[in-house]
Amino acid sequence: MSGFGALVLAGSRGGVDPLAAYAGVAHKALIVLDGETLLARVARALTEAGAGEIAVSVSDEAVGAHATALGLRVLQAAGGPSLSVRQGLEALGTPLLVTTADHALLQPGWITRFRADVPPGADVAVLLARQDVIEAAAPGTKRTYLRFADGAWSGCNLFQFNTERSVAALDLWAQVEADRKRPWRIVRRLGVGTLLRYLLGQLTLVQAVAHLGRLAGLDAAAVASPYGLAAVDVDKPADLDLVRRLVAPD
Repeated sequence: MSGFGALVLAGSRGGVDPLAAYAGVAHKALIVLDGETLLARVARALTEAGAGEIAVSVSDEAVGAHATALGLRVLQAAGGPSLSVRQGLEALGTPLLVTTADHALLQPGWITRFRADVPPGADVAVLLARQDVIEAAAPGTKRTYLRFADGAWSGCNLFQFNTERSVAALDLWAQVEADRKRPWRIVRRLGVGTLLRYLLGQLTLVQAVAHLGRLAGLDAAAVASPYGLAAVDVDKPADLDLVRRLVAPD
């Protein structure tokens, strides 16, 4: 399971990032947590999990310089995460693990467990955690959830692109990006019959992801994380306050 390629998304959507401003840095990837920048923490977790080559997709010169100082490969970010992942696949090939620079609590064990749990034959896989698991690990945290028959789920910012065919998932990703704060529109893409099952509370997360994969001509898998903190990224000041409390010495 070692020697895989990894891509860290560290671009920006343009304009002033309220989180970076709150932390007093140029970009949130440069926020220091427990003596390390967020980018350095993510890179260390990937290295300890066995990543052979790590690339960082950047849109900020300071982040690029920091990535270079860390010994990471720098790629210029494209016009959105899905396009940046496409560039990462072209540069590093497959299998490729994708995560984000704001995955502040990322642990090597989470990565190893996720990769081991990806079903054989899956072209692409995504890690998610159920609401009860997240709230048990981080009470009071606010996340965006998709609700299915087997519970409410939130993404963990870990994706595995196993095969060359997995690039087909990126067009679907671009559509999901546009609707990331409107889960209903994401579910609507499932089609009438599958949507009806969803409305009746009969559709599980695994079934939904598998169906979305089939729409893209892929074998797609949803992997459940037993680690609730895997769903905690740093998107807003409250998230940063939370992770600072979680890593603070007792």
